[in-house]
Amino acid sequence: MSSSNNKYWFIVVIAACFEVIWVIGLKHADSLWEWIVTGVAIVVSFGLLIYSSRILPTSTVYAVFVGLGTAGSVIAEMTVFGVPFNWGKIAFISLLLTGVIGLKLVTHEREGGTSS
Repeated sequence: MSSSNNKYWFIVVIAACFEVIWVIGLKHADSLWEWIVTGVAIVVSFGLLIYSSRILPTSTVYAVFVGLGTAGSVIAEMTVFGVPFNWGKIAFISLLLTGVIGLKLVTHEREGGTSS
């Protein structure tokens, strides 16, 4: 895997971080400012996702994006918003992240770095 492709995987991780922001915003936004931040996070998240999927395999990019976003949202709910800690959730998040890492490891990059 080339280092330029690592750059695009890093962009997927950043997109997933913005996904966590907008998912939390959908649940907790109460003011116009919070809704604006939520909307901007949606646009940035999907913009980065689309950008990276032009180089990386789209199905794997989407699976990694959703997996990281889901894990991040659950962890944020527990740590920031006081949702009770649950070992079952932690176990399934670990399983999800194992699958996401496995997908990334076994996915072959596109030759030439362009989508077809």
